[in-house]
Amino acid sequence: MNIFALFETRVREALESLTRSGGLPEGLDLSRVVVEPPRDPSHGDLATNAALVLAKEAKQNPKALGEALAEALRSDPRIVEASVAGPGFINLRLAPEVFHEVIRAALREGEDFGRGHMPGGPVNIEYVSANPTGPMHVGHGRGAVFGDALANLLAAAGRPVTREYYINDAGAQVDVLARSAFLRYREALGETITIPEGLYPGDYLKPVGEKLAQTHGRALLDRPEHEWLLLVRRFAIDAMMDTIRADLAAIGIRHDVFFSEATLQGGNGDQGSNRVAELLEALREKGLVYEGRLPPPKGQLPEDWEDREQTLFRSTQFGDDVDRPLLKSDGSYTYFASDIAYHRDKWLRGANELIDVLGADHGGYVKRMQAAVKAVSDGEARLDVKLCQLVRLLRAGEPVKMSKRAGEFVTLRDVIDEVGRDAIRFMMLYRKNDATLDFDLAKVVEQSKDNPVFYVQYGHARRFSVLRQAREALPGEDFSREALLADADLSVLTDPGEIEMMRLIAQYPRVLESAAAAHEPHRIAFYLYETASSLHSFWNKGKDLPQLRIVNPTDRKSSRARLALVEALGGVLASGLAVLGVSAPDEMR
Repeated sequence: MNIFALFETRVREALESLTRSGGLPEGLDLSRVVVEPPRDPSHGDLATNAALVLAKEAKQNPKALGEALAEALRSDPRIVEASVAGPGFINLRLAPEVFHEVIRAALREGEDFGRGHMPGGPVNIEYVSANPTGPMHVGHGRGAVFGDALANLLAAAGRPVTREYYINDAGAQVDVLARSAFLRYREALGETITIPEGLYPGDYLKPVGEKLAQTHGRALLDRPEHEWLLLVRRFAIDAMMDTIRADLAAIGIRHDVFFSEATLQGGNGDQGSNRVAELLEALREKGLVYEGRLPPPKGQLPEDWEDREQTLFRSTQFGDDVDRPLLKSDGSYTYFASDIAYHRDKWLRGANELIDVLGADHGGYVKRMQAAVKAVSDGEARLDVKLCQLVRLLRAGEPVKMSKRAGEFVTLRDVIDEVGRDAIRFMMLYRKNDATLDFDLAKVVEQSKDNPVFYVQYGHARRFSVLRQAREALPGEDFSREALLADADLSVLTDPGEIEMMRLIAQYPRVLESAAAAHEPHRIAFYLYETASSLHSFWNKGKDLPQLRIVNPTDRKSSRARLALVEALGGVLASGLAVLGVSAPDEMR
């Protein structure tokens, strides 16, 4: 039950009634009309901007239009007050029964409460996509958690979602990986090695070298590089992907598709077509490829700029700043050409909305890829690129030293082992993705209000704590959700703290929907903290005011009503935590 959608429909009906009576002209654009919580809860339960956004088109004074609309809304028995504020905002105060019905809906639907049927077709979310050249670091973890939570969020809102990982298994970096692994292979056979500059120095490749030695013995030593390189490259990539998959599983992340970059050109043992060549042909047929010369860009020259006649994509026709090269001077494809082919493949597989979750250093990538997706899909698909800023890893305020195993960074697995999956996931989402995140290993395990993940999980555990108290204080009573739904008298819930909790529960469907539409899972984390805080505050009031205790053996009626409220709120906390991929414990240990 989404009261914001419900009363937005009511506002639109009132506007249609004013139109029929001649109070408004025909054909007004109602797309900007919204119903939302007022900025100040003391002003009411809901607010609408209808008079403000329609006044100019209707050629009316916004305050006068607001008064007319408020008068039309007052006829609804569910609206006990409709008042016009400022230049034309309309604040609505609802009858208590509206919120009682919200609580009943939350009890009936449990963790499905608020989950909807968001319009739109299939969504493909590509996230993580770390190069398979080593273990994942903490920065990868932020994009991984963000992408996974966004996938959960869109699925909860009703969108069909595909979770995808793009394996960068083509190009120079995987050849460097193969040579680094071959060096560890020689080490495993007893040689003393020195790792030259340009190869990967981390100890994580030692097990790969040992497995190569176990599998091939000394057979590879006498073979020339061009013979062993492909074999070792595939072996090392598979080993690194096994490590990456294990790390992802440890943090609760799964993918539906692992897509190999090498297969775009029929590589990696794939005998399929060359999808990059097919892309260029499709672009040529649309007249979007030409031979030309690019002017030198201002500032530092990018790696893909060459002062020569080139095969170019007309990306400026689709909003990019400059046309982009598709072929290098040696005739091979540019990374951009492969990226277009990959995104075209995602669209051809049925996704009309593509989301890429990338590191902050990919900011220059956004316009060109959005232009490319628009071009290859004839405008049918759209691309949203979500950039995740850096993670500064601290311990009690001090920077954390690099990992000995990785050699150059702190691995994600190191952090998982130290603080656990829940702390990582919640804190990675408790800040907007495009803001730098300070992740303090000491603070995220504190059991205090200052640690958001603890505070929210404690709120959910309190749901079960009060039920245990109720069973002890009122033996023989049925406190199941069904029983509370059947006989809890919610009209006794009149304290401001109880009303605040009901309002917050009522907001959950809207928060879920708006967070999904904006691709912003951090909104769920913020909402959960506020909602858990409301429960903790009411609990603490009961310590000082016995009449407000959730479980009161001398007042069965208020006890059952408050237990129904806490159960509904607990269900919302559990639902939101599930979206974030964080556990909802029955008790804190």
